[in-house]
This record gives sequence, structure tokens and C-alpha cells, in this order.
Amino acid sequence: MIERYENKQHTIFHGDAISILSNHIASESVDLIFIDPPYNIGKKFGNFHDKWESEEQYINWSYQWLDECIRIVKPNGTIYVMTSTQAMPYFDIYLRKKLTILSRIIWHYDSSGVQATKYFGSMYEPILHCVKDKNNYIFNADDIKVEAKTGAQRKLIDYRKSVPTPYNTEKVPGNAWYFPRVRYRMEEYENHPSQKPESLLERIILASSNEGSLILDPFAGTFTTAAVAKRLGRKSISIEMQEEYLKIGLRRVLELQEYKGEKLSSLQKNHNITNKNGKKIDLDFIQGSIFDANTTA
Repeated sequence: MIERYENKQHTIFHGDAISILSNHIASESVDLIFIDPPYNIGKKFGNFHDKWESEEQYINWSYQWLDECIRIVKPNGTIYVMTSTQAMPYFDIYLRKKLTILSRIIWHYDSSGVQATKYFGSMYEPILHCVKDKNNYIFNADDIKVEAKTGAQRKLIDYRKSVPTPYNTEKVPGNAWYFPRVRYRMEEYENHPSQKPESLLERIILASSNEGSLILDPFAGTFTTAAVAKRLGRKSISIEMQEEYLKIGLRRVLELQEYKGEKLSSLQKNHNITNKNGKKIDLDFIQGSIFDANTTA
């Protein structure tokens, strides 16, 4: 059963992503799609266990929603897609035949959890930045510039030019992005095992959409995509299968106060949790990375 909740700017679907994409979203109707699907690494998302019987089954399932997203995005639209480092080669080879991959981005972060002891643990997640038409797409370079350390901090002069000129103090970010993971103590934190930071989505949305653009997130989770889109004056469509996370979107995006008789309120955080020995627990350590060895099933 598919449920739909909406106001004039934002729509939330509750149900299976592939079914909703196939039957409820028109072709070439969306400006920007951000895709952060289950990674097939054994995480628990509400009642859903993120583990397919084989890698082949996971990849074939992924190709179905990728094809739907390619159908849905506008001719001048953009798709950003994430997955695990293990699965990304399959995504990359598949998508390069159908779209132009402009950038292969890595989002890297710190980790307070146990990564690995017998190999080098994962400290990043890969993102593909893809467009349908390499000669016609949105990229708002001026909206996402960051400090250029050569010019802003070191104040060097470029003597290769006919007239020696100071280096620029700002630049468009490269393809290695550092954003801290969402921690328990952060205001934006929701109860979800793989929440993406608002700062990551802000860069993507500012770069690849304009005010009034329509943005789609087929695996909404904590609805960060829609929440940031709303703050930046964009419209959004979100899809979420788990009722537990649907309620986050109804509160965070549509600002509903009640769902089927249940009051919707922000997560009440306890900053003074102790273990059985009475020692205070570091809640940020518990949050960890999606790839931390102590959080996967």
C-alpha cells in the first residue's frame, strides 16, 4: 500500500521506492536526484535488514531504481548517487553507459568507532555526480566556493602570468569533501544509523539546482535532502519505506504534529547515559560510522 502526504512544495511517499518511481513520478520531471540507498552491508533500518542474499541480487535491484531515476530526471538534470565502496564499481560502469559522469567524489570523515584491526578501515563514501547532457546542466559555482588556502592563507603570488597576480582566495571545491558525520550531540541528529549531514546536501543542492527546482530523494531516511531543499527554497519529493522514518519526514518537512494519533516530536536526547558499572558512555562513539566494525550485523 502506498500513502502520499503533501503540501504545495513538498511531497512524501510511504512505500516501495521502485514501485513509486515507476508509477507515480513522471518522466523528465525532476531537476535533481540525490540517491543514498541501502548499501548491502548488513545494517538494520527499522524493520529492514540491509542485506541481500547475493551481491548480484543487490546490483540487479539497484539497476532497477537507477533506470527509473534516469527516466525521471530532466534533460538538463543532475543525479548524485552514493553506495558502498564495494558496490560503486558496478554503479560506475553501468551509469557511464547511460549518463555523463562529471565527477567521482569522495566524502571523507573522522571516526571514533572501531574501523578495523587487520586491514585499513573505510573512512569515506563515494558519490557519483552525473548529468544527462554534458553541455546543458546546472552548476552554480559561485554558490559553493570555499577558501583557497594558497591565496587566502599563504598569500602567494603567481609569477607565471605576464603581470604577477595574487592567487585567488576562493575556489570551487575539488572532488574530496570533508564533512563531519552527524553525531548524537548535534542539533540535526535523528535516530537513524546512516544519517547524512546537512552540510553535504547543502553543497549538492546549491551546486546543482536553483530556487524553485524540484529535488527527489528515493531513499529519504531522515529526510535531510528535503529539509535542506526546503530551507534553500526548493521543492521536493521524498520516498521512504519504513514507517519509523516516515514520521521524521512528516515532522521535519511537512511540519505535521500528529500521525495516526501519535504526537510527532523531535528526538529527546539523554546526554547522561551510563553503563552497568555507572561509567558515562560516550554517545558520539556509539554513533560511529556506517562502516564501523562494531555497528554492522
